[in-house]
Amino acid sequence: MPELIFPLDSTKSFTEQAKVGHNRWHPEIPPVATVKPGDSFRVHCREWFDGAIRNDDSAEDILNAPLNRVHALSGPFAVEGAEPGDLLIVDILDMGPIPDEDSGPLAGQGWGYTGIFAKKNGGGFLTDQFPDAYKAIWDFSGQTATSRHIPAVSFVGIPHIGLMGTAPSHELLAKWNARERALIETDPNRVPPLALPPEPDGAILGGVPESEFDRVAREAARTAPPRENGGNQDIKNLTIGTRVFYPVFVPGANLSLGDLHFSQGDGEITFCGAIEMGGFVDLHVDLIKGGMEKYHVGENTIFMPGRTAPQYSEWLAFSGVSVTLDGEQRYLDPYLSYQRACLHAINYLTTFGYTPEQAYLLLGAAPIEGRLSGVVDIPNACATVYIPTAIFDFDVRPGSGTPYRIPEGTNVPHASAG
Repeated sequence: MPELIFPLDSTKSFTEQAKVGHNRWHPEIPPVATVKPGDSFRVHCREWFDGAIRNDDSAEDILNAPLNRVHALSGPFAVEGAEPGDLLIVDILDMGPIPDEDSGPLAGQGWGYTGIFAKKNGGGFLTDQFPDAYKAIWDFSGQTATSRHIPAVSFVGIPHIGLMGTAPSHELLAKWNARERALIETDPNRVPPLALPPEPDGAILGGVPESEFDRVAREAARTAPPRENGGNQDIKNLTIGTRVFYPVFVPGANLSLGDLHFSQGDGEITFCGAIEMGGFVDLHVDLIKGGMEKYHVGENTIFMPGRTAPQYSEWLAFSGVSVTLDGEQRYLDPYLSYQRACLHAINYLTTFGYTPEQAYLLLGAAPIEGRLSGVVDIPNACATVYIPTAIFDFDVRPGSGTPYRIPEGTNVPHASAG
């Protein structure tokens, strides 16, 4: 086993650990450990809410989820010799739920969760159709996930890292804050908001000195979106065997990671759409000196997907085009097209007795495939969502017989947003 350089004690909160991570991006957050090019090492990760979401049959914790405290990131980890302009090579060697802990109050101890966030507290891809909070608990048995809240389905998870990235420079951080502030100002009262500005309340900044804490907290960027440094990309293929090439913006690169998922559908459409968990990650790092200019990687990451793909070969696919629910024609709008494809899939699954909320949670958690299928046939973009048929305990395909009905009485926890 590689050396463990960032341990987490499951009996303590994220801020009570021997080494404290962070939940904001800022170049002045000091590294908690230093590794060398060619090193392999192990990192423990806490699920993104640090235990705020519980294994129960209530969605009140999702309704009141403390979004100002996410994401709980492990790191930063400095890489000896890394300089701005380099490319940091990160290989994901292994990962999984919390080792040797198959029960307990933390997601990753034999279970995980998926949530539909309330429109007033985060929202999601289909927030206008699903404005309230809902939750599904998933139990892990080896590589397989099942849920007491969504019956008659089971699937093989593809554990992956939802969030990993390098620290921004001061110049890049200022660019992020300026452009996101300008976006917010176009509709400052929008619910959910257009972007999340720096928020000192709830900031965790690792080893930033107390004398500098308030200033850094006012400047530090939230971790919600993906940006030039990688960040919260939520790509289900960033799994075992993946190689990622990250731009380096500060000396040491200062790599951080967290937001582990047991499984996820493309798009993580409920916002908390993956099966969230804590766990461990084994990494190997190396450098390409001057790699940003050499390979024209000035913004965002490139990666070689992991060797673990969805364990399925047969799919039922749904398409959507860029026409609103009210019948308004939009021009080649792929975001709207994917929304419509997801809504068609949700509507179809209600045929078998699932509630729309159960179907929505399932699309976020199961390894569905989302594809942009057509972008030239004006005026309609076409997007498709592929659902693996083998995840169901019954034949989900259309047929001449009477559709199967799941047992009545099972539903997902619900909390009204008011």
